[in-house]
Amino acid sequence: MHVVPSVIEIEENDGMEQLAERWLADRDHLRAVAYRMLGSASEADDAVQEAWIRVSRADTSEVENLRGWLTTVVARVCLDMLRSRKSRREDALDGHAERVGEGDPEAELALADSVGVALLIVLETLPPAERVAFVLHDLFDVSFDEIARIVDRSEVAARQLASRARRRVQGAPRPDDAAIARQRAVVEAFVAAARGGSIDALLAVLDPDVVLRADRAAVPAGAETEARGAEVVARRASQARARHGTLAVVDGAVGIVVAPRGVLRGVLTFTFAHDRITSVEVIADPERLRALDISVLPA
Repeated sequence: MHVVPSVIEIEENDGMEQLAERWLADRDHLRAVAYRMLGSASEADDAVQEAWIRVSRADTSEVENLRGWLTTVVARVCLDMLRSRKSRREDALDGHAERVGEGDPEAELALADSVGVALLIVLETLPPAERVAFVLHDLFDVSFDEIARIVDRSEVAARQLASRARRRVQGAPRPDDAAIARQRAVVEAFVAAARGGSIDALLAVLDPDVVLRADRAAVPAGAETEARGAEVVARRASQARARHGTLAVVDGAVGIVVAPRGVLRGVLTFTFAHDRITSVEVIADPERLRALDISVLPA
């Protein structure tokens, strides 16, 4: 297995000394780039490892900005991984659960906190090229000329990718603050009641004719995807008791994102009438998640 060189290996291979020393000096930066693009510490390590394999085989004699060049190599590896992840035909929940569960959970959580869980949640909804363009330009100040070569687009197109991503990260214009505040109070009461398993408290915030709908990716095989009536929906909600729910504005209304350690696994959207919930939709299908406009609310 080809591994990132140790100090001993550097000393034993004079031909690779300069490149390997620079690689070691920039490895934390490169891992930070990979983590922001991939949202997974173990995948970031894999990306950095693969990038070293490519770097060690390349001719760097004419590279003027070595750190910038190393960053672009890691970015290309991450873009390949994001595209591969998107194209794999796998169940959305199973795939995300595997990514969340691997490695050291405490280390993963520390990394997520350092980046910002809210940012990771929104980045998870972006197409691969948009995510790469935004991360490289807005977070690491890589030029659009270089980004264009990485994503195989024109410089103008690269700017457009970053601009679209930036609008998603910043969030769509919200309804007036009073409407958001009312919705937030209702959803917070719903979350507290669901986590506490209180049917009575749930009935207090649910419309008698409330409807709950879930897409196929959000429920076990063979399970019902629809429930009607406050008592039925209250029982379903009390049994779920999601521990990783975060309040967010989803397509202009207050909802809940389920994103343990910043990995987006599902979203609950709500409709409201007279300060009660009239419908709940549970979304876990990755294509539908990517289409949502999510802006996480401050605590």
